[in-house]
Amino acid sequence: MTAAHSPQPAPSTPQPLWRPGPERIRSAAVTRFQSWAAERYGAPQATPDDPEAGYAALHRWSVDTLPDFWQAVADWFDVRFSTPAETVLADASMPGAVWFPGATLNYAEHALRAGEDPARAGEPALLHVDEGHQPAPVTWAELRRQVGSLAAELRRLGVRPGDRVSGYVPNIPQAAVALLASAAVGAVWTSCAPDFGARSVLDRFQQVEPKVLFTVDGYRYGGKEHDRTETVAELRRELPTLEEVVHIPLLGTPAPPGALQWGDLTAGDTEPVFEPVPFGHPLWVLYSSGTTGLPKAIVQSQGGILLEHLKQLGLHCDLGPEDRFFWYTSTGWMMWNFLISGLLTGSTVVVYDGSPGYPDTAAQWRVAERTRATLYGTSAAYVMACRKADVHPGRDFDLSALECVATTGSPLPPDGFRWLHDAVAGDMWIASVSGGTDVCSCFAGAVPTLPVHIGELQAPCLGTDLQSWDPQGEPLVDEVGELVVTNPMPSMPVRFWNDPDGSRYHDSYFDTYPGVWRHGDWTTLTGRNSVVIHGRSDSTLNRQGVRMGSADIYEAVERLPQIRESLVIGVELPDGGYWMPLFVHLSPGVTLDDELRDTVKKTIRGSLSPRHLPDEIIEIPAVPHTLTGKRLEVPVKRLLQGTALEKAVNPGSVDDIELLAFYARLGRERAA
Repeated sequence: MTAAHSPQPAPSTPQPLWRPGPERIRSAAVTRFQSWAAERYGAPQATPDDPEAGYAALHRWSVDTLPDFWQAVADWFDVRFSTPAETVLADASMPGAVWFPGATLNYAEHALRAGEDPARAGEPALLHVDEGHQPAPVTWAELRRQVGSLAAELRRLGVRPGDRVSGYVPNIPQAAVALLASAAVGAVWTSCAPDFGARSVLDRFQQVEPKVLFTVDGYRYGGKEHDRTETVAELRRELPTLEEVVHIPLLGTPAPPGALQWGDLTAGDTEPVFEPVPFGHPLWVLYSSGTTGLPKAIVQSQGGILLEHLKQLGLHCDLGPEDRFFWYTSTGWMMWNFLISGLLTGSTVVVYDGSPGYPDTAAQWRVAERTRATLYGTSAAYVMACRKADVHPGRDFDLSALECVATTGSPLPPDGFRWLHDAVAGDMWIASVSGGTDVCSCFAGAVPTLPVHIGELQAPCLGTDLQSWDPQGEPLVDEVGELVVTNPMPSMPVRFWNDPDGSRYHDSYFDTYPGVWRHGDWTTLTGRNSVVIHGRSDSTLNRQGVRMGSADIYEAVERLPQIRESLVIGVELPDGGYWMPLFVHLSPGVTLDDELRDTVKKTIRGSLSPRHLPDEIIEIPAVPHTLTGKRLEVPVKRLLQGTALEKAVNPGSVDDIELLAFYARLGRERAA
């Protein structure tokens, strides 16, 4: 990297969009944790009258004294160690940090702990909602019973600690039960959503060689049933390590020959037995989007995820037993794993299986209303779709229980903040968060005691030394730089699967700055300790040495009602030139004429700068995405540079491979 940094305007002190009231600050778990940790671990005292200074001091302490901070988290949340740790952090190297050596525990024990209380046994642990939008509860007692029964059956089938258990399942209670039963046994869980095709699933599951496969016969989405029996048959043929297949009859079809019935495995009345495993024992395998080559198979640990998610959900999201936690996600995205971890805080978790926009764009708000969700998470894209569709959640739904709306997946544009404030509730906590599958958590985002500024994440998360660095590794403030994390987090991968020498893991995060995690995002850390995410740094726009985030252009262009979605690419040319096209997916009935092109350019010039103006504006039928909804900037850039389609992208990782043929053809034409 040799590009210069774009000069930023002098920092100002803008008025926040939202500020928590004194009672909310005092009662927040992070405030109570800070006061408690000050007495026992030497943390700085909480300052409810100056929450910004108090949180900044707590954050500084949390990254300067990692062992004290993470021991405090374990104690505050009463983590049950079957055997105690010899120390907290035996080796702080990245990669290769060693957390809590000698300790043993079990993630599932903590996820089901609220159900041990007889007073809570009949309360809902899960609320299952499908496209009918009628919540169906699964009580804590019933969840414990099903997990106990299934864990006992898995052991009877020969599943042992370290064996892999896979799920080709949607976001239904059975998926949560299968994950928790696998964790209880000490097995390693991995899942894909049933809208993934066979090739996409095999690219993932073949790497980890599962012993058991949980599968549905199909799924419902957008008001239609989608049969998956042929796909399941192909998975069975192509996964030679499978010893058992468990059939979940979501569409009511009989089990295929040789498959076990879900109902038979969960019929027992068995208390769950939790296998004590080492802190670093694998809990699950998640997968990168894998747009080129096989997806990275990311292994995260039982102890690391337990502590990180307790911190993130219990302190940052302020979740507890009185809360109902809803995040729209699928089992193919890390946010599903994060959602299920809501059980760790004793919260009721809402699992929604269906289209985000069926029967209408407002569908997710209806789910939030009917489940009485207190924290509702969604994507920035959904928020912007609601804004364009003129949805009025605050007017049309009873959202009186809702205290926080959180977004992730891509940066929430400033107009998204304003729309949530105006159309949902003026006193709503808006938590834009950013992290990654790689850590199954957030680097920056929600803090219940801090103000919310438009277009900004509230602060770096506790225990996460997030910084913005220039190419020489010097920290930046109020300037765009690489997002780095300079100390280890417990949920960082313990390894990648099938990466025996660790080279692929090292090259993914540590090849730019030795010993420091480089995430691949452009970020600004402001002088007020808030965070702005500008988009991926590996698809950077670079005009005349000035780096620009694609998210800034999307935010400006997609304000226009004529533009449904856009894709901007910066292409370095062989002759040293630079070509920056803007591809636009138009709203129905709109034509891309000279007038609209001028409107787009005026919008970009007025919102950003003349340097951000595209060289061409080109109409496309739709924007291509990964299976988890991210725009395919890097593969499209490779196609425009002339890379062959089969080398530029893994076809099993994209939502519509046909959309990419256009860019491949355009790349060939320009090369000619």
